[in-house]
Amino acid sequence: MSAAAPSLLPSAEQTRLDRWRDVLLADPRRLRLWRWVAPAIITLVAAVLRLVDIGNPHQLVFDETYYVKDSWSQWVLGYPSQWPEETDPRFAAGETDIFTGIGSYVVHPPLGRILIGAGMALLGPDSATGWRISAAVFGTATVLLVYLLAWSLTHSIVFSSVASGLIAIDGLGIVLSRISLLDVFLTFFIVLAFWFAVLDRRRTGDRLDAAMDALPGHTHTWGPLLWDRPWLLAAGAAAGAATAVKWSGLYVLAAIGVYAVVTDALARRRQGIVQWPMDAVRQGLMSFVVLVPISVVVYLASWTGWLFTDGGYMRETDQNATGVFAWVPMALQNLWAYHQEMYKFHVGLVTPHSYASPAWQWPLLLRPTSMYWHQDDVGVNGCTLPAGCTEAISSIANPVIWWAGIAASVYLLVRFVMVRDWRFALVLTGLAATYVPWLLYPERTIFQFYTVAMLPFLVLALAFALQDVARGVRGSSRLSGQVIVLAFLVVCVGVSAFWYPVWAGLPVPYEFWRLHNWLPSWI
Repeated sequence: MSAAAPSLLPSAEQTRLDRWRDVLLADPRRLRLWRWVAPAIITLVAAVLRLVDIGNPHQLVFDETYYVKDSWSQWVLGYPSQWPEETDPRFAAGETDIFTGIGSYVVHPPLGRILIGAGMALLGPDSATGWRISAAVFGTATVLLVYLLAWSLTHSIVFSSVASGLIAIDGLGIVLSRISLLDVFLTFFIVLAFWFAVLDRRRTGDRLDAAMDALPGHTHTWGPLLWDRPWLLAAGAAAGAATAVKWSGLYVLAAIGVYAVVTDALARRRQGIVQWPMDAVRQGLMSFVVLVPISVVVYLASWTGWLFTDGGYMRETDQNATGVFAWVPMALQNLWAYHQEMYKFHVGLVTPHSYASPAWQWPLLLRPTSMYWHQDDVGVNGCTLPAGCTEAISSIANPVIWWAGIAASVYLLVRFVMVRDWRFALVLTGLAATYVPWLLYPERTIFQFYTVAMLPFLVLALAFALQDVARGVRGSSRLSGQVIVLAFLVVCVGVSAFWYPVWAGLPVPYEFWRLHNWLPSWI
């Protein structure tokens, strides 16, 4: 504590507070216990918020009309099938086998649908819980992954608990875990890839240090080349899986590749290697071989259902490739042609939508997506509220967490410029990979809920900012900073409690729902 900074509590009480902290965390046995207990409790809370009454409403909401039916027909046939017109009510009523068998044109790779279909196969395709269970499991697992990533960055139980706790109670993460869309699977694999990248950085740095110590002399023109990088291989596989859910995973693969090359270059400069730029290029080529081919293999593996059946969209198209590509099997030629069609769709999608939100609006939280809205009079469908029941599902994030996370990201960028902390660089790389590419398509129809992939990095940035506040802001004591952080976290929990009924589609009075429309554009 600064001598010039007055304490909010008498010194004896401050000492007592520090003593309690030491009792809880200083003992190695207690520390080991909390390393298990803290993530277990946070993951359990996340699971409850995502799983309770997940089958409500028992109808296809928003884009579930595409992903649920496509996932089930793909699970049964190996490829997505077309369905008759006006199928949604019949599907929800249990008629889940009325697909036509004719290949359907879908614009995303198969892995997300495979995971949704697995949940339906487990719990039944006629169950809304079956439609959504996989999203809930992966959404909950993402909370645990954020804890593990935060721990790998800081080795702090408090820091990791704050970061994972914030995403556990955030509405964007909750809603995308309770609705059967693809983005929660994408987010899981993105966080997994970055966690593996952190593990690779630590392991590779230690091995480089050991290898340099073993070399004779003090000045070295070239450094050792490191092939044995299993965590980088795992990061490539995870990024390949992210791409197999949505193509935006490609940006993550590229970002991790750039991050690995830059960190390798800086590590070699710190070791005093004379030709460190070219040495980093040599190592970068090896890192490419470790990182990229496995991602391609994982991506292609997700298409096996389409490749080994005959009924998929464009599966039997005769491409008649000539020249150097004549030897390529027809199935792969067809797959390439299919990907060309998918690319045209993605870059040319300009269909107007009332809830579309260009990427420049995302930091401001101007246009969240309404997934579901329904109203019943008293006595209808079990409504017991005198003024009737309103059920809504909005993909809006916790506004306090979101706006504070945006501010913290700007703060983290400034801090990185000042102190060059590699941990800040990793978080900012994750944010850039999940946000900046969307700015390149200002006319494309996109939605605010895509930002669920940004959310893990926003809460990490926020946790870093709160950590600095807890250490004492300028002109105040460390204790006052801790009080500010605690008060902020209490507000976040309170706001999430207020918003949860609107995230979970619970029946509430109409006026209560209206209280959540803080901005006109949120309706």
